[in-house]
Amino acid sequence: MRLQKAFLSFLIVATPTIGFAPSSSLSQRSSIVRIYSPVNIKLPVKLATTTPVVNGDVSKSAPPNSEPEGKSAIPNIRLSVEEKAKTVTSVCTSGTLCTTSTHEEINGAPFGSFVDYVLDDEGSPIFLMNEMSMHTLNIANNPDGMVTLFTQLGGKSGYGGGGNAPRGQDVSRCSITGTIQKIESEAVDDLNTIRMRYSITHAYADQVMDSPRFAFYRIRPVKVYFVGGFGVLAKWVPVEEYQQAAADILAKEASEIVAKLNRDHVTDLAYTATHLLDCGVDIEKIRVTTLDRLGMDIRVTTKGTRRNKLNTDEFRIGFRIPVMSVEDAKSEVLKVFQEAWEKGNGYSWGEDEDGTPGSDIPVIKIAADGLG
Repeated sequence: MRLQKAFLSFLIVATPTIGFAPSSSLSQRSSIVRIYSPVNIKLPVKLATTTPVVNGDVSKSAPPNSEPEGKSAIPNIRLSVEEKAKTVTSVCTSGTLCTTSTHEEINGAPFGSFVDYVLDDEGSPIFLMNEMSMHTLNIANNPDGMVTLFTQLGGKSGYGGGGNAPRGQDVSRCSITGTIQKIESEAVDDLNTIRMRYSITHAYADQVMDSPRFAFYRIRPVKVYFVGGFGVLAKWVPVEEYQQAAADILAKEASEIVAKLNRDHVTDLAYTATHLLDCGVDIEKIRVTTLDRLGMDIRVTTKGTRRNKLNTDEFRIGFRIPVMSVEDAKSEVLKVFQEAWEKGNGYSWGEDEDGTPGSDIPVIKIAADGLG
């Protein structure tokens, strides 16, 4: 029977692109076809014990990605903080540059300017700045001072923006503080690479980068601070680890996927919250907040024990294997939805302890906000 499932699923996975089906398609099936590739069948993974964490890293609580000796290990299903920080700075191409004002009457006050930037190979922000801009003058008059670049996800084209994606304080953001220096013209190879990156990222750059009034500046990071969202995670990131981290491969497409899930798969999300996350039936609101190569975060708001009070919990649902493309991510999400529907409708894969749909999907509770 196991081999038959593997062969059937191989035929399905080998077919052309699998897109997101309407949420009604799962509940209207009269028979169940498992959308599994052979490598994904019955991996030795158990459902992780939910671990509530408020405004902190889940790793500070009972580790969700490990089990006592002799049991199957829970796979890593969350990006590291360093990877999250690098993802924010890589996806964003503009932010607020904070310099120290040298203008009379506000001398010494923080001064914020909207700026565009690109990253070098180590993740250091690089700016193309006019010599007459106020932030450039502040830097010139305080050459040994520190500056900070603040950037956050959001907007229709950004990771985490568009549609029903998080906005305001609910989005991830990153601050890079350090010294800033002009990149001298003698660094020819470095400048050629920077010019190419800036030209590709910012279309207007070709019109001004050859002007003697413009020059490239680079922040050398001293401190990196990452905030994952309101009440979820805030942490200083070691500069060396930030520099070595890689941005998430799905970062640029995640916004569109998240918006589509929240818009078109309300029923599937309800099945997931009720039958895989055990959130009960008093669900007020549920939405996907983040999706990356390792899994997705789902925020569930339920009725509290007191009148007009609500509880908000955030869960991480991991993919059994890291995805390498948008189509892989869609397939993994559909597997989660299908198994939630199967469990909700009483289907079983067998009589062993892993015979319940969804039993081997790794899940952790990453934040709990009980207001009820």
